[in-house]
Amino acid sequence: MPTNVPSRPPTSAPSRNAVTGMLLAAGVLWLTTAAADPAPVDAAAIPQEAVAALNKISGGPHAGLRANHAKGVMVTGHFEAAASASSVSKAVHFGAGTPIPVLVRFSDPTGIPNLPDADPNASPHGMAIRFTLPSHATTDIVAISASSFPVGKPEEFVQLLRAIGDSGPGAKAPTAVDAFMAAHPAAAAWAHTPRPAPESFATLAFYGVNAFKFTNAAGLTRYGRYQIIPLAGEHALAEAAAKGAAPNYLMDEIRTRVGTHPVKYRLQVQLAEAGDAVNDGSVAWPAARKVIELGTITLDGTVQDQVAEQKRILYNPLSLTDGIAPSEDPILLVRPAAYAVSYLQRAN
Repeated sequence: MPTNVPSRPPTSAPSRNAVTGMLLAAGVLWLTTAAADPAPVDAAAIPQEAVAALNKISGGPHAGLRANHAKGVMVTGHFEAAASASSVSKAVHFGAGTPIPVLVRFSDPTGIPNLPDADPNASPHGMAIRFTLPSHATTDIVAISASSFPVGKPEEFVQLLRAIGDSGPGAKAPTAVDAFMAAHPAAAAWAHTPRPAPESFATLAFYGVNAFKFTNAAGLTRYGRYQIIPLAGEHALAEAAAKGAAPNYLMDEIRTRVGTHPVKYRLQVQLAEAGDAVNDGSVAWPAARKVIELGTITLDGTVQDQVAEQKRILYNPLSLTDGIAPSEDPILLVRPAAYAVSYLQRAN
């Protein structure tokens, strides 16, 4: 089937019959098969190149908005640590005896600001969490509603984004995306994973696809990945309901829900075992790996000035506190620089 990458923000959802693939976490991905070698990427320019490629895909830059996960909603609440959290890490919020304030942003991927929430291309969704610590410092978690990332190296991510941008209407087959997917079967498998539209952000699980090093007070260090599990259970819309959903149903519903009944998630960490890929977010760990509960996130309020607050805040997965350190995952290490490029773009 022909590649059909939008070159500007759509005003309505594309037909499902026209969609031949799933959305990449940072761009719209339409899949078939072919083979070719992608162009090399200058490692020093990866943050700028990634943002430029995202802008090309979305028809951006769009004033005041992120280059990726442009559409979002912010809510407030608190985190309460579980007794088991301190066994994993000495981080202050994992041993706190009082609730820790959190500021959460849910989002749809891509830089397309009016992408309908139930569009097949609006998944995986994002959840970013800022914890305000007792010292008034902060620490962040940035997660998506998928347990792995499509590629494991920053240069591969830029190559994929470039391929998407070069595979719009009229591109001759095999397109650049065709070639990339043929050369990266793990990314193709990732993109074909079914991700139906959720009933609510409150019924969707989120995952930190990058590993961190957690150290407890006894000095024991273990690698782990965050999991954020909704206590209401995971529930998706039926296909007919998704087709009839309002364009902003997720953004509107979560604001209503937190105003009437607290939304809760269990924050937990999946621990790596010997041989697990701790520096490659494209490789999901086996479900049988040990999971430790870190605590409960409760959301019960909405940010009043959504536009100003979303423009202002910069979530940073490397904004860490003692007891949590980054792995050597190259995509994790480059993310803050790319986020900074996007932040400067929307701030100007």
